[in-house]
Amino acid sequence: MTYRSGAVDDATPLTIQQVSRRTGLSEPTLRYYEKIGLIGTVGRDESSGHRRYSPAAVETIEALSCLRSTGMSVRDMRAYLAHLDTGDAPRLRELFQDNAERVAEEIERMRIRLRYLQLKADLWAARERGDTAAEQRAVAEVTPVIADLR
Repeated sequence: MTYRSGAVDDATPLTIQQVSRRTGLSEPTLRYYEKIGLIGTVGRDESSGHRRYSPAAVETIEALSCLRSTGMSVRDMRAYLAHLDTGDAPRLRELFQDNAERVAEEIERMRIRLRYLQLKADLWAARERGDTAAEQRAVAEVTPVIADLR
């Protein structure tokens, strides 16, 4: 293994542990991605038989890590790689647009959950203070939010 100033040389194949640390994907996830063909077959060290990830494989895995962090499905990650190989910009745009809409919907659901929790905290704070009027206001505010949680 080659090191420069403490950094791994970009041309040096990396171990699964190094790829895991670099990408944030766990070692089981890396093995799973290889098993399902999301990443190609990973080369092996001749003496130990351990996986050695080429720079190209690491680049792909870094991209997959980014996609995974957005909550993108394996199916969509597979589509991303296929469309990337063909340079199909319209399909890539559509894929990212669909996923951006999915994330926007998730954010909206999270905002509703946050609102519910804040109102419940207000309700219990009012009850704790013995402030009946504030408690009734909190109940009136939280009631319509409950329907949005479903």
